[in-house]
Amino acid sequence: MLNQAPYMPPDSSTPQTGWYCVRSQPKREHIAAGQLERIEGVEVFSPRIRFRRNTKRGKVWFEESLFPGYLFARFDFFSLVRMVSSAVGVQGMVRFAGECAIVPDILIETLRKKQFDAETVVIMDEPAVRVGDEAVVTEGALLGLQAVITQVMPGGERVKILMDMMGTAIEAEMPVSTIEKVS
Repeated sequence: MLNQAPYMPPDSSTPQTGWYCVRSQPKREHIAAGQLERIEGVEVFSPRIRFRRNTKRGKVWFEESLFPGYLFARFDFFSLVRMVSSAVGVQGMVRFAGECAIVPDILIETLRKKQFDAETVVIMDEPAVRVGDEAVVTEGALLGLQAVITQVMPGGERVKILMDMMGTAIEAEMPVSTIEKVS
């Protein structure tokens, strides 16, 4: 057995301010961040992303944490760790070998400078279709008809298509969600 000195905690009278990784309750990062911001002497960084996803109702905006289940808090460890650990929405501090995880200042600065300065980043999806793309109608009375996209309407939610019906070229306007691009 190695001869090791017993662990002696650092002097609690010396402030040990830094960024710490805080674990939140599932899907409660925003609640934990709001509660921690109310504590004097605590700075919080909890970047979020906002994006659109296809659902049964069509495209819907979603917002969630960039680091699900985690956020970053800068505070004096010895004087505020109990308040931070017991805040509403907080599950505890992230620890490695019993020590709280300290995040380097440069990492937080880099994240903030890159694109997360506004705390919420909006991820714009590229239009699913473009003018000239070939597509197939996937819903409604025109199901299965092949068409060519002639115009993408402002907002990208609707398109004009040109299709052949009984030997006649017909232009129609329909939601993007009712057509599928042909590879």
